[in-house]
Amino acid sequence: MTTKPRVLQVGSFSGSPSANQRLAKDYDVFELWKHADRKVALAEYGKGITAMVTSANMGANAELINALPDLKAICSWGVGYETIDVQAARERGVLVSNTPDVLTDCVADLAWGLLISGARRMSQGDRFVRAGRWGQVHGGIPLGTRVSGKKLGIIGLGRIGQAIARRGDGFDMEVRYHNRRARNDVPYGYEASLVDLAKWADFLVVATVGGPETRHLVNKEVIEALGPKGVIINIARGPVIDEQAMTAAIENGKLGCAALDVFEYEPKVPEALIDSDNTVLLPHIGSASYETRLAMEDLMLENLQSYFQDGKLVTPVE
Repeated sequence: MTTKPRVLQVGSFSGSPSANQRLAKDYDVFELWKHADRKVALAEYGKGITAMVTSANMGANAELINALPDLKAICSWGVGYETIDVQAARERGVLVSNTPDVLTDCVADLAWGLLISGARRMSQGDRFVRAGRWGQVHGGIPLGTRVSGKKLGIIGLGRIGQAIARRGDGFDMEVRYHNRRARNDVPYGYEASLVDLAKWADFLVVATVGGPETRHLVNKEVIEALGPKGVIINIARGPVIDEQAMTAAIENGKLGCAALDVFEYEPKVPEALIDSDNTVLLPHIGSASYETRLAMEDLMLENLQSYFQDGKLVTPVE
């Protein structure tokens, strides 16, 4: 009888079609989330576990990493890894992988859905019709703003940022971006100043990585530079935007619209954003299509299999 490799699973993959079942089929899975006292459980069962599976929501901090003396690989479901202590892993010689590329198009598509919905007041119109107000209120909902031919600013021109930019070409938009550094392999204009990009743009899409380095990168000055007709879209990580400053700007008319898939303190959303007609709010569903979630699952499991077969990962975090 062949012994299955042991794997620690930090939490249940409730957002993936069949990851839990596939893991259980091929591996001896230690389900950490089912233990009330993690420290006790890790002390008792952690020895001998060489691989861990997790996600950005579940994370893997230094305490968890160091509680597994034989750990060699962390395979994460999703592209973001700011909640995984990559430095602590490297110090231990632990490999880390994520699932890039496979969710790029779905997240870019959603960014455009948010952009158009915010500009054309689609969410407000939906609520208006459902409330039975169409035909009963003279003038209907306020006018929206045209999307085609406008100026699109993108914060973070990685894989997803570039996919968003390419879609802008189809709307005859001028595209500029802000990055840590200018790229010489794209046809879009670079703005070294994020404030200047916001002043120029009609629409500003946040597509940068999360983590301490980008926390509140979009601050009050940037938000107010976008202005009372500007639309900000966030499909990256909630803390990249100073949510308190953004909420205040929506309330006092200094920002036109916020179309958001992520929030600073998920799942908590400020009441002022919920109550406003100048917001579009989604529950972090950027990758939530069947095809994309299955592709993420496949790649996570491919990384795990590759580690056990030859000690390498297919998509390592560099």
